[in-house]
Formats: sequence, C-alpha cells, structure tokens
Amino acid sequence: MQPPRVSIIGAGLGGLSAAISLKAAGYQVEVFEKNERIGGKLNVLEKDGFTFDLGPSIFTLPQFFQDLFKRAGKNMDDYVQLDPVTPHWRNFFENHPTIDLYQEPELMKAELAKLQGDPEKHWQELQGFLDYAREQYQIVDDGYFREGLDTLWEFLWHYRKELFSGKIDYKPSMAESIASRISDPKMRLILEYFIKYVGSSALDAPGYMNLMPIIQFDYGLWYVRGGMYNLARGLGKLMEEMDIPVHLGADVSSIEKNGKSVKGLHLADGSYQESDIIVSNMEVIPCYKHLLGEEESFTNKLEKFAPACSGIVLHIGTNKIHEQLAHHNFFYSENQHKHFETVFHKKQLPDDPTLYVVAPTRTDPSKAPDGCDNIKILPHIPPIEEGSGITHEDYVALKERCIDKMERCGITGLRESIITEDLLTPVDIQRMYRSNQGSIYGVVTDWKKNYGFKAPKTSSRYNNLYFTGGSTNPGGGMPMVVLSGQKCADRIIKRHPLS
Repeated sequence: MQPPRVSIIGAGLGGLSAAISLKAAGYQVEVFEKNERIGGKLNVLEKDGFTFDLGPSIFTLPQFFQDLFKRAGKNMDDYVQLDPVTPHWRNFFENHPTIDLYQEPELMKAELAKLQGDPEKHWQELQGFLDYAREQYQIVDDGYFREGLDTLWEFLWHYRKELFSGKIDYKPSMAESIASRISDPKMRLILEYFIKYVGSSALDAPGYMNLMPIIQFDYGLWYVRGGMYNLARGLGKLMEEMDIPVHLGADVSSIEKNGKSVKGLHLADGSYQESDIIVSNMEVIPCYKHLLGEEESFTNKLEKFAPACSGIVLHIGTNKIHEQLAHHNFFYSENQHKHFETVFHKKQLPDDPTLYVVAPTRTDPSKAPDGCDNIKILPHIPPIEEGSGITHEDYVALKERCIDKMERCGITGLRESIITEDLLTPVDIQRMYRSNQGSIYGVVTDWKKNYGFKAPKTSSRYNNLYFTGGSTNPGGGMPMVVLSGQKCADRIIKRHPLS
C-alpha cells in the first residue's frame, strides 16, 4: 500500500520543516510554492553590490534546527554553519550612552555601570530577573515547546499544577513583571523590547513571555555564515537529497473539499494535485478565507488569532561604514509605552518609533562593497486595516522619521551616505507572502485576545487539513516556526499512521 500523499502549500520554514519531518517518517511529500525561491519571508535581495537579507536577521535556539536535521539522519553542521554574534544588541537612546547586551558576566557588568545608581544593585536585579525568566522558559519548554501543546485545554491540563501554584507568570503583563523586578527605566525598555521577536506589545503579552531573554542569555545569538538565506539553501539541499519535490512558481488558487475532508489543490495554471493530507504553510485565516472560501460565520470565530504587527522594512547601502552600529541595534522611543499604544491599540503609525537596526557587515563584510555599510531598519507598525487611511506616502514619511531618529541618536550623516535602498511596506509583505494583513510575525501574542496562544495546527473543520508556520503554535520567529513544522508532522503521524 502506498504511503499517504501529503501536499504542502508554501515553502516557508514551517512548510520545509513539516516536509522534511514527514518525508523522514515515510510519507510521500510534495511542496507547492508560489514564489521563485524557497524560504518564505527568509528571503534575499542582491542590489548594487549589496546583499540584503529581506526577512529574519537573528538566529537563536539552534537546538530546534538541529533536531530537524536529526530527524533526517543528518548533522546540521554539514548544511548550515553558525557564527556567534557579540555583543548581542547595542541599545541606543537619544540622551544616554549606548548599552550593549553580553552573555559574558564581566562585560555585562561594565555595561550596567553606565546606568544611574548602584551598579551592583543593577547587576543583582538583572540576575534575579534572569532567574525568573529562566524558570518561565523551562516551564514553557517542558510542555508548550517540547510536547507541542496546541490548544488552551491542552495547556490547562498540562500546566494545571504550575497554574495552581503560581509558578507560571500569566496574570501580569510582560511590562508589569519587568517593572516589579527592574528599577532602572532604560533596562526596563530593553527587556520589554524582547517582545519584538513575536511582533507584539509588552503591555498586552502575558508575563511568561519574559522567557525570551533566556533565548539569548543562555543559548546565544548567531549569524548564519554567508548570510541568513544560507539556512534556506541548506534546507533545500537536504530536501534534494531526500527527493522531496518542490514546485516553484506553483500558485495554489483553491483547496478542493468534500464534506469533512480536503481532497487536493487547484493551481493557478489550471492543474490539480490530488492529496490525502494537506498542510498549509499559508497563514490560517487567509487559507480559510481565500483557499477554502469558508463563510464569515466560521472565519469570524478566528478573529482572536489577530495578526501580529507589520513593519516597513528599509534596506539601505551607504558609501561609508557607520562604526557606531553593532551587528544588532535598537533605537528606543522616548515613550515606549506610547509607542506600544499607538501601534497596537490605536492602529496608527508612530511619531517616535522604536527601531530594530541590523548591520550584518559587522560579522560578514561580504554583504557590502569595500568601505560601505549594509543596514536594515525595521519599525513595528500596525498591519493593514481597512479604512485606516494610511497611504504609501505615510509609509515613506515614516521611513524619513526613522532616519531622523537614528541621526538624533548619534548616527550622524546617515541620510547623506545612502547610495541605494529598498523599501517594503505592509502591502508588499502581504503581496509577496500572502500573510494576514501584511503581518510579519503571524498571530499577535495578546492575553486578552488569545491568552498568548496561536491557532492550532489541526483544522477544526477538516480531518486531514493541517497548518504550520508563524500563525500556529508556538508562534513567530525562525526557531518557533521550524518547531511548528516538526510538531505538525508529529500530529499527522499520530492521526494518519503508515499502514
């Protein structure tokens, strides 16, 4: 008897992870990708001698990637090489010296001495916070990550003891739990903005999301040697060796359904792919709306899985090296809570945004011509909202405010040094990746909306339809998406075992 035929919609990291995991388990797998290269938002642009990583720029939690290669009986080091990045971040303020984040205790102590007040007190507070964050990480890793918990009820059952004892910090917001442990306002800003990993607000995310600093402080921060897109190339090489067909330029227009089952894929070129199981790496809500044509009475129930933030993504090449920048940098709003309120509650573009800025040439000079800099600038902004009135000109004006912000924080002469640039807006992100309203990080992490949960990987409507990627548990970011693909495969293997 032939093994089940699995069709995967989308070659983002979640789709690739699911494909590798299922093929390694003996299933027939084919991947259908509408774009001309694999990787999804992990994308690359070569322009005027510069190589820009269009999507993710930070590599963390290498163990989740290693686990994927192990499923295929391979060693990740033979496909993808990692280089450590230090300092992890450089934090810029308009009226304060920069503060770097280091794993090394003595270097971190020296940075804390830049803060007002007693350096020893700041050190002890940070250590106490990291102990608390480490406990949260261990609790979440034990079930949500490793067991692939996928619904609120699974979470409540698995964590019933931790919830009853108060060990899991779910009632206060991230920001409240930070404020109760950290007295310095600059360190509060820095720790709050770890929420950038999932494109949400520290005012709305539950306290246990403070596990995120442990991702760096305990497991390091890395750069994929040769450029972040080499991760996609490494996965592509593995898939070729495993004989997993990947159809590029294969735009899925609809999913054939029959009762409580899905039957196959209709492609834009008129062809049809019969399938026993379908995995959508396209986000959950757009898949139900656009590929399955589900009625509003059903899709409205999914509104709690609202999109995380979007962004304008500005890549610039400069004719000089801006030495003040580290590999990873953050430029903080003078009022970060106002920034969160503006973006996530008012759904407006911020006047004074907090910026994430990447200068990969600090680690990899090949990404720019000699004497030049390669810089990505990313402010978080609302996803596309019907009737918001936000125009392309508004996005361009925000781009200019971002450059002004960096110059006020000490990156002088930035604007006049620009010799090439590329700008992505939420409209571009939605068009390129079919993401929900141009979201970058999938589903928002919001206690009131969804208790911090994402959509389940198992369809509630069709018994052989599954989902993977940033809109599903455990959420956005490269390691979580790769883990999502593996856990999606595990559910398929359990529910549709090979005969």
